[in-house]
Amino acid sequence: MSEPILTLLNVESAYGPIKAIRGVSLKVRPGEVCAVLGSNGAGKTTILKTISGIIDPRKGSIWFRGEDITARDPAHIVQRGLSHVPEGREVFPLLSVHDNLMMGAYTRADRDGVARDLEAVYGYFPILRERAAQDAGLLSGGQQQMLAISRAIMAAPQLILLDEPSLGLSPKLTREIFEIVVRINRERGTTMLLVEQNANMALNAADYGYVLENGRIVMEDRCAVLREKEDIREFYLGVKETGARGERRWKKKKMWR
Repeated sequence: MSEPILTLLNVESAYGPIKAIRGVSLKVRPGEVCAVLGSNGAGKTTILKTISGIIDPRKGSIWFRGEDITARDPAHIVQRGLSHVPEGREVFPLLSVHDNLMMGAYTRADRDGVARDLEAVYGYFPILRERAAQDAGLLSGGQQQMLAISRAIMAAPQLILLDEPSLGLSPKLTREIFEIVVRINRERGTTMLLVEQNANMALNAADYGYVLENGRIVMEDRCAVLREKEDIREFYLGVKETGARGERRWKKKKMWR
């Protein structure tokens, strides 16, 4: 089995006196899509911000491509090959679509490679070619999400952090975005760490998953296994057990109340 491209060891981060993540440890292996599932406020976004250097951890360490990047400057982390697609997309609204994409490639000197990747992202999201000269702020929410993902690809990263890519999107657009995420992973071999409230989409797109509750990892396994776990099916996928199994689970819950 290959060595992890990203490792978190007992990481704790906080906002003032409030601990957001508590002793989180996880690994992401090269070429896989890894998902972190959890409800709103569980600490998913904090994990990504801590990895990318936006927040300094209070405890623990973060290793990326064999280097300790704990509390390193975000610019250094980007140059090492990590791109972060933040929650809410955060495109440059007054720049054109094309200029937003070029901002993603600002650390690169390989013009031919940049040109190839530009054609690649236009292939993934043809609407961006059509709107290349348009201000990014005039795009729809779904188109801005496409642009944010494409801007990350333009950096030619080893790892992309995706924060809630389905946020605010229709079910149809959510499916389209996740289909492209899987396609990028399969065709380019780009490793991805995905945090997402839409557990059904995330578990179908990812290879391995972690479940986060109140800032702690409470479960992990291959996504194919997680999809069949009763807790995941009931609390994240909305599938309730029926018959004798469901009755046993109800009695067990009642005992612990």
